[in-house]
Parts: sequence; C-alpha cells; structure tokens
Amino acid sequence: MHPYRTFDHTADLGLIVMGKSKGDLYANAAFAVFDIITDLGRVEALETRRIIVEGDSPEDLLINFLREILYLYNGDRWLLREIRVTRIDGNVLEAEARGESLDGRKHEIRKEIKAVTYHQALVRQTPKGWEARVIFDV
Repeated sequence: MHPYRTFDHTADLGLIVMGKSKGDLYANAAFAVFDIITDLGRVEALETRRIIVEGDSPEDLLINFLREILYLYNGDRWLLREIRVTRIDGNVLEAEARGESLDGRKHEIRKEIKAVTYHQALVRQTPKGWEARVIFDV
C-alpha cells in the first residue's frame, strides 16, 4: 500500500500523504511526486543530493521542500529513487535524496508536474501519525 493517495482537483493533481512521523510524512510526499512522474522501479540510486529548506509553518516547509524536490526533475533532469529526511528542527528540514539523471532510453515520464501550490495545503498530526494535503499544477 502506498503512503499516499491522489484526488481529483479540477485541472490539477491533489495528494493526501501519510506518515508515522513528521519526517516520514515529508519523505513520503517526495516519494509520491516521483512515483507519479515515473516508474521508480527503473530508477537507480546512483547519486546522492542533499536538500535543506526552511519554512514559516509546517505547510510552508512542505511546499518549499516539494519545490526543491520538483526542481531536481524540472531543473536538473534528475529522478529521485529514495529519500530520507535526516533532520527536522523547528522550521528547517534536511534530507538526502538518492537517484540518477533522466535517461530517455531508460525512463518513461508518465505525468509532468509543473508546480506545487499553497491552495488547500495542510499538515496535521492525527491519532495514527501525520497527514498532509497538497495540490500540484500539472
């Protein structure tokens, strides 16, 4: 079972992401982005990228984190295979992403995600852990 589910939102793509801890939540959100973009079974963890972001609230932190994650694909043409949040301290998040450069002969792009939006963004603690809601422009 995936740690996320999609929902319809006009012409955009919505995600509800779950995690046992706050770090799991943010890592699962990043995983969901790349799981939607491509078949992660074809992506190898050949290179490590370090990500550090700040945010004024848990929602702002999530949006800024996902913007950095999306930049790996849109700006660097790099695909994430796995990610580990190494630190969340107040409004700072640090993570290590592993993946490889996009290779059109090896990787198929299933869906393009253009941007992360603040529309209806939500991060909250639940009795089962953490949950987030985020909407993307596609």
